[in-house]
Amino acid sequence: MTLLAIENLSKRFSSGGRAVAAVGDVSLTLEPGETLGLVGASGSGKSTLARILMRLLPADAGSIRFEGEDWLSLSGTDLRRHRARMQMVFQDVLGAFNPRATVASVLDDPLRIHDIVPKAGRAQEIAALLDRVGLPASYAGRSIREVSGGQRQRIAIARAIATKPSLIVLDEAVSALDVSIRGRILELLVELQEERGISYLFVSHDLAVLRAVSHRIAVMEAGRLVETGPMRQVIENPQSPAAKALVNAVPRLVTQPTEGPFHDV
Repeated sequence: MTLLAIENLSKRFSSGGRAVAAVGDVSLTLEPGETLGLVGASGSGKSTLARILMRLLPADAGSIRFEGEDWLSLSGTDLRRHRARMQMVFQDVLGAFNPRATVASVLDDPLRIHDIVPKAGRAQEIAALLDRVGLPASYAGRSIREVSGGQRQRIAIARAIATKPSLIVLDEAVSALDVSIRGRILELLVELQEERGISYLFVSHDLAVLRAVSHRIAVMEAGRLVETGPMRQVIENPQSPAAKALVNAVPRLVTQPTEGPFHDV
């Protein structure tokens, strides 16, 4: 069964007295265990689409089906229950956390809110989550401000996988990291996908990053989906002007294509 099906999704904002289509009639699908890279220049609508998917913004039109459910019609207890299955990792991880929180409280929240683990077992589960993302259990007592950017991103991933989701949406999740740390985070994401069958919608302006992890790539421009295809096909033979511009911006993409994740960034 298709994990995620978005059909004719639209969202408009008012700007300068006129309506601007941030997302215009977008349709796409995502299969279990698949990574779909959503790429586009700044203002292309990719982050707006991700936020509609996470129910952080309302859609003006269209439908989303997630795990067979009408995702946009869910509310209250039903929405809260299903949210455990779809998680998000943001670019600004520090902004997404309470700056006064400890690492333990950040990871305790999803376990408690979604009733994943009884209170007595949470410390052990938090230690296991930290271990899985390559951090020692002793980090649990640290303030979120005391850890580095790469470590915070690992903690954000640990929080995302705590609820055992089938889909994680990553919005520019590695763009603020230096190249060596970025590569290790991408490797971690691929490992988790292979272990747990997680699907990713990976939103980025950087086609080199998406090349490293994506099975398919969807290209957005001015709120519309202008090209979709297997990663290698889009990179080796882009059809739309937007995709050609993105490929040309990273020339080595066309000389070093590799089949399937994981590839060097």
